[in-house]
Amino acid sequence: MAQRRTREEVKESILAACVRLFLEQGYDKTTLAQISKEAGVSISSFQNIFVNKEGVLLELTQIMFAGQFDAARSLDGQELKPVFVYAVETAIQLTLTDLNENIREVYIAAYSNPAAAEYIYKCTAYELEQIFLPYNPDCAASDFYEFEIGSSGIMRGFMARKCDQYFTLEKKVTKFLIMALRAYNVPMEEIDQVLEFVLSLDIRAISEDIMHRLFALLAMQFHFDLTELETKA
Repeated sequence: MAQRRTREEVKESILAACVRLFLEQGYDKTTLAQISKEAGVSISSFQNIFVNKEGVLLELTQIMFAGQFDAARSLDGQELKPVFVYAVETAIQLTLTDLNENIREVYIAAYSNPAAAEYIYKCTAYELEQIFLPYNPDCAASDFYEFEIGSSGIMRGFMARKCDQYFTLEKKVTKFLIMALRAYNVPMEEIDQVLEFVLSLDIRAISEDIMHRLFALLAMQFHFDLTELETKA
């Protein structure tokens, strides 16, 4: 007789299946039936845990965004000033969505979904307050939350616009950072220093490394083979 899986084991199987399918064929094309088949669970079991595909998106958003600022802070062992951390984290997001179309789709879905977007607002607003309060001493936590609503909309628009020979990744990163840092009252002289630093980085290589580390984390947490996924990504 087959051993009955626990709720947590079923949840892990569903998340692993979703990560694989989202990254292989995109978020929009992945159906509930495909997820259930890949995870080896019934649709009713899926719905008992996540209700719908958006429930999985929220969980994955929490995983993706929880460690992004930490990844930027630990860049090559350098101890970066907070405003530089923000710039690197932003550049990584924009680069990840340019490296892989299906990752772009997942990020855009996260920024578009109300529940996932609300998590992003709250998570990022906390970081923004730590970074930009010295430039905006009269602002409250609620102000940074509201700032994030606006900057997230701009971020989503930049992510959705694919880079080409005219609108290069470097130009995309530069334009976003100038707008964002000006909004947070960072002096132009300091903005120039931030841009010089970010553009000196091999941001594609850094982002690829973070993407593979994310895959490795998911592989350890959700127990699927990383090698096959990396080949397709």
